[in-house]
Amino acid sequence: MAAEEKFTALNRELHKYLLDHGHNGDPLLAELAAETRKLGQIAGMQIAAEQGTLMGLLARAIGARHAVEVGTFTGYSAICVARALAPDGHLLCCDVNPQWTEIARRYWERAGLSGKITLKLAPAVETLRALPADFVIDFSFIDADKVNYRTYYEECLKRTRHNGLILIDNVLWGGSVIDPRNQSEDTRAIRTLNDFIAQDRRVEAVMIPVSDGLTIVRKI
Repeated sequence: MAAEEKFTALNRELHKYLLDHGHNGDPLLAELAAETRKLGQIAGMQIAAEQGTLMGLLARAIGARHAVEVGTFTGYSAICVARALAPDGHLLCCDVNPQWTEIARRYWERAGLSGKITLKLAPAVETLRALPADFVIDFSFIDADKVNYRTYYEECLKRTRHNGLILIDNVLWGGSVIDPRNQSEDTRAIRTLNDFIAQDRRVEAVMIPVSDGLTIVRKI
């Protein structure tokens, strides 16, 4: 196998091994994941355990204080990020669904994080554009409606500090990004952003095969 092609495909057994050998066993998050699964097929919107661990590691590593999450669902990723913020840190969560985020609120309270998280129930584009001109973001996570991914990216990027991070979820989109037969609006939006970031000289970026694909962007 050539060096540039080096990778290991995961099956269920290997994925379990991966989970067992990282710090992915938080009881509260496991309980939240179990409750989220009761929502049915839509539960697939929740991030994977190892992705949450990675996000927390990254936020903590850069000493993040101010974070933004675009797309909150039932609050799993918000807990991972908020826990990793500095003691005086704060996370702004953007979502439009009161039912799903009510679950999030309950778990934030149990995690002792309610004071570090503000939830805005409104279109995220409106919330982001309404932020003060001097609002500086250290860490962002984008995981909402795909057709607005490029807009979310730009709104977060222009407020992100030097060496701040933006994480973008679902960038592999179940493999559809390389399927020319799939021309859905969501798929085309993800492809467009992926192609754009690959050429964006304002940032340094890497796409990694965690869960459904995660792009990590550092603002230069």
